Amino acid sequence: MADFSSPLLPARLLQRYKRFLADVVIEETGEEVTVHCPNPGAMMGLKAPGSRVWLSRSPNKARKLPMTLEVVEADGTLVGINTGLPNRLAEEALAAGLVPELRGIGPLRREVKYGLNSRIDLLGEEDGGRPVYVEVKNVHLMRRAGLAEFPDCVTTRGAKHLRELSDQVDAGARAVMLYVVQRADCDEIGFAVDLDPAYAAAFAEARARGVEAYGVRCDITLKAITPVVPIPVRDKGSVDPS
Repeated sequence: MADFSSPLLPARLLQRYKRFLADVVIEETGEEVTVHCPNPGAMMGLKAPGSRVWLSRSPNKARKLPMTLEVVEADGTLVGINTGLPNRLAEEALAAGLVPELRGIGPLRREVKYGLNSRIDLLGEEDGGRPVYVEVKNVHLMRRAGLAEFPDCVTTRGAKHLRELSDQVDAGARAVMLYVVQRADCDEIGFAVDLDPAYAAAFAEARARGVEAYGVRCDITLKAITPVVPIPVRDKGSVDPS
C-alpha cells in the first residue's frame, strides 16, 4: 500500500508540459501553481485541461516545487500517475501472494545490476537457488472499457528490458514482466500496438523465449493506492484501439 502521509489537495489541471511539470489551479484558493509531475510518459487520456487532480505536499522546505501531482480523475475513476510507486506496489503484491506463480521467491532485492548497463527492479530466488528477475511496469492507459494498455508512448528502453530478460531465461533463470495497473476499472492488460509496435513485437518474442508476464490491479483512493487483485495479460499483445 502506498499511503499518502497527509490529505491530498484537490485542484484543476491547466496543462502538463516538459514531462515533469504541470500547472494547476488549487480548488480551495483559486491560486495557480506549478507542481511536479512524476511521470515521464505521454499520460494519454490523463492530461486534459480542466481535469480534477489531487496533489501531495512535501515536508521538505527546500524543494523548488513543494507539491506533486499524484491522482487524476478520468473516465469516472481515480488514476494514480506517479511512476515512482509501482516498484513498491509490486513488492507488496508479491508479499501478499497476489501473483501465485511468484510465491516464495523472497527476500527481494531492489535495483540489482544485470545485462548491459541495466538494473532489474526486483530480484528474488526460488528455494533451489534459481534467480527470478522481475521487471515492473506502470500501466494507466485505458481506451476501451475494462482494458488497460501498455505502453502509452514509444519505449525503446522497455523493449531493451524484454531482450535482456530473455537472455536471463537462456542463461537458466526465471524472468518476469509484472504490470501494475494504477486504476480500478480494468480487468485485463493488453498492448498498444498502434502506439509502439516495436514493444509489442519484443513482448511476443520474449514470451516465446520463456519470459513470464503477470498483471496486478490496484484500488485508488485519496488516502492510499493498494494492490488488490491479479489480472491477466494478453499473451500476443494485440489490441484494436477502435
